[in-house]
Amino acid sequence: MRCANLNRRTNETNITVNLVLDGSGTFDNDTGIGFFNHMLDQFARHGLFNLAIKAKADLHVDDHHCVEDVGIILGQALESALADKAGIRRYGSCLLPMDDALVQIALDLSGRSYFYWDVTIPTEKIGQFDTELIREFFQAFATHAKMTLHVKCIHGVNSHHIVEASFKAVARALRQAIEIDPRASGDIPSTKGTL
Repeated sequence: MRCANLNRRTNETNITVNLVLDGSGTFDNDTGIGFFNHMLDQFARHGLFNLAIKAKADLHVDDHHCVEDVGIILGQALESALADKAGIRRYGSCLLPMDDALVQIALDLSGRSYFYWDVTIPTEKIGQFDTELIREFFQAFATHAKMTLHVKCIHGVNSHHIVEASFKAVARALRQAIEIDPRASGDIPSTKGTL
């Protein structure tokens, strides 16, 4: 079973993540940030990952440390669970509509970190949540998962829809990329022989 159970403890956060890649989409996420929990739940459900994240953080300062550190440890968990990446499809993409929002994702589990973000979120807040933290989360996630991740919002007027479509689309692209390719005979999907 491809899974990881990791803990990240700093002076600002204490986060545990349990990730099962070949799951059924179950989730148990508690970061202390309601909207962020909702997005992580969407990520698990649409990726068909089993995901449990428990975070304690200095939320009295703001949500930044928690959101970024969850991105870091979730990226590390993905990279750990994939091990040598033998037999995976490696690439994934998704064009996902959610009402007014249309978000396009392309990713490569290349072992090389690159992040491209072309998303305008119309409001500074969704409820009490700072929308600028969405980019911070995905940047940390892509960097620590050692993946190339491109995120583009083609259209959208509602901030909640744009952000939720982004989480769902990344999850669905990842679900595609981590899938075992029956034609690959367990090989590493690279002429280099390693990812």
